[in-house]
Amino acid sequence: MKIPFFNTNQLEESFHYPEDNTPEHVAIIMDGNGRWAENQGLPRAAGHQEGVSTIVKIVKTAIKSKVKVLTLYAFSTENWKRPRHEIDFILKLPKEFLSIYLPELIAQNVRIDAIGDMNALPFFTREAIQHAIERTGDNDGLQLNFALNYGSRHEILNAMKTMIGDINKGKLSLDELNEQQFSGYLYTAGVKDPDLLIRTGGEKRLSNFLLWQLAYTEFWFTDVLWPDFSEKEFLHALEKYRQRERRYGGILK
Repeated sequence: MKIPFFNTNQLEESFHYPEDNTPEHVAIIMDGNGRWAENQGLPRAAGHQEGVSTIVKIVKTAIKSKVKVLTLYAFSTENWKRPRHEIDFILKLPKEFLSIYLPELIAQNVRIDAIGDMNALPFFTREAIQHAIERTGDNDGLQLNFALNYGSRHEILNAMKTMIGDINKGKLSLDELNEQQFSGYLYTAGVKDPDLLIRTGGEKRLSNFLLWQLAYTEFWFTDVLWPDFSEKEFLHALEKYRQRERRYGGILK
């Protein structure tokens, strides 16, 4: 069943969306779909399907909360180790999601992008993502990034290879190389590093996600499985972020 993106009647009246100290970029490791399904006595695919409904709710809440960038870890380079039927189901979900919700995303000024090695993905997945990127390219609202076939070590190695190639060609000076220049070789070039990382499902690890970009990010972990992750949970994570002091190794005066 399609969930309307902006049916505000579904939200509690007590919900507020303060802009002060709201994280500009929120990254989420969406963990727990399979366990949710198993707890319900359902096949794992049912958990992934339910997880799509959660994406709808969280994108809606991110927009209303004035978050500028939302990056969702949808499929990792390690996920190829899963059973073939589960992989096939997961990789069909972007096309299904976008075929239903792309018009609403466009109407809400959302810009879609993707990070990861797209070349290894099935044609129908790449086609759906590329179509969405092109259709939303002129939008300047929430940037919604899907991390697909993404692995941070793979990203960093590829960045180093490209960078070394540019040094050998004389396009880049090794003596002038700095962190900002290196960041420009990553999939996230031009995107602000995440202010807040949320991981659902109870695990407390990064799972090869945005290792370079998360150097100074605030982390928030919850035992709630992704299909059960609600608007209220997301707002709670934002509120916890607002209560923290980010010192970046220094001392607040």
